Amino acid sequence: MKTILNYFFRGMLIVLPASATVYFTYATLKWMNEVFNNLFFSQLEISIPGLGILTAFVAITLIGFIISRTFIMPLVHYFERLFVQMPLISIVYSSLKDLTEAFVGDKKKFDKPVMVQLNESGMKRFGFVTEESLDQFRIPNDVAVYCPHSYNFSGNVYFVPKEAVTPINADPTDFMRFIVSGGVTRVMESKK
Repeated sequence: MKTILNYFFRGMLIVLPASATVYFTYATLKWMNEVFNNLFFSQLEISIPGLGILTAFVAITLIGFIISRTFIMPLVHYFERLFVQMPLISIVYSSLKDLTEAFVGDKKKFDKPVMVQLNESGMKRFGFVTEESLDQFRIPNDVAVYCPHSYNFSGNVYFVPKEAVTPINADPTDFMRFIVSGGVTRVMESKK
């Protein structure tokens, strides 16, 4: 019986992550396809699998192309200022914009992996330096370090002395994966 359970748990190590990933991907793609099919093709009564996803990809790429033209930028900045001035919308818009830019924008923030010593007992955490100058808060000798939680999409920001931060030579994407997985994935050395 113990051998059968051992095989069962080994099988679960393969089946559970793979099936959860496939299901999540399938559910997300199906939802996107339905939304964009209904948005653009509901009057035509066409239901072509993948057409909604293809339409979303083309539309987002086209928007990115149009926005990158210099004559459109004043209009984009006008709407951004408008969103930032609206009480509740400004919180949502600014947070999502900053989060998106942290991963894919020109101002990537999760690109400096570090180890932080949190107390005298030697307790340490992995994280990313997100702000090297805290002069705006009148804390000139500290840096902001974001420490993601394992198995979660949240984390904490710590303000720590610069001397408590040790840079880690690791690929930022692998490093984030290592932290989020609870330290069970492998980290590759950075090519910088």
